[in-house]
Amino acid sequence: MACAAFGVSESCYRYQPKLTSENDEIADWLVRLTGIHSDWGFGLCFDYLRNVQGYSWNHKRVYRIYCELALNLRIRSRRRLNRHKPEPLKQPLRANQMWSIDFMHDQLSDGRNYRLFNVIDDYRREGLVIEAGFSLPSIRVIRTLSQLIEWRGKPSVIRCDNGPEFISHEFTNWAKKHSIRIEYIQPGKPQQNAYIERHNRTIRYSWVSKHLFETLEEVQDYATRWLWFYNHERPHKANGGRPPLVAA
Repeated sequence: MACAAFGVSESCYRYQPKLTSENDEIADWLVRLTGIHSDWGFGLCFDYLRNVQGYSWNHKRVYRIYCELALNLRIRSRRRLNRHKPEPLKQPLRANQMWSIDFMHDQLSDGRNYRLFNVIDDYRREGLVIEAGFSLPSIRVIRTLSQLIEWRGKPSVIRCDNGPEFISHEFTNWAKKHSIRIEYIQPGKPQQNAYIERHNRTIRYSWVSKHLFETLEEVQDYATRWLWFYNHERPHKANGGRPPLVAA
């Protein structure tokens, strides 16, 4: 009689939510993921829950909770000029067909500069090496790549920029000796090496810009552990939301 008097449906009045506990679990996962990985958006969080943790939650439900937690708020991006769309890079058809290499720079807590030498396999964007050092000349680059080839096999092509380490006689002679073709990008056009540039950006925002290291050994240790996480647990859009070494 009370429901009829107030015009309220009896089924609506007596309704009890059945998924409250699961919603709390989803919210807890989202808060923890965005707390640990502040550079992750909804897409990476959902891919991690679905493809790494194995949960079958619907993406609309997860996104609703994501918005209720105000995790979808982002800083407004700057206005960009309209530019011609660059020609997309060719997608390799197998592993070891094309590797991309590049350097990154940062500082230790005492102000000393250090470099990171990054190598990825373009096929599934698998991270192969992150080598840290105060100085990484061509001899050090050759040694790192030679060690990598010993357990993985050699690539057909290596894509890189025109840095002095990559155009040196030592590096080019080493590549010729191993029958590896060096594909140099045009000066001032990093988009031609977009796979490794995107990988560098991920490294930058995931841990390099977040942590202040005291020694080079700390950098190398963290880089090694993060590379395992990147290959085995971090979702990647290029692989359908799956980590590089879990991609179907």
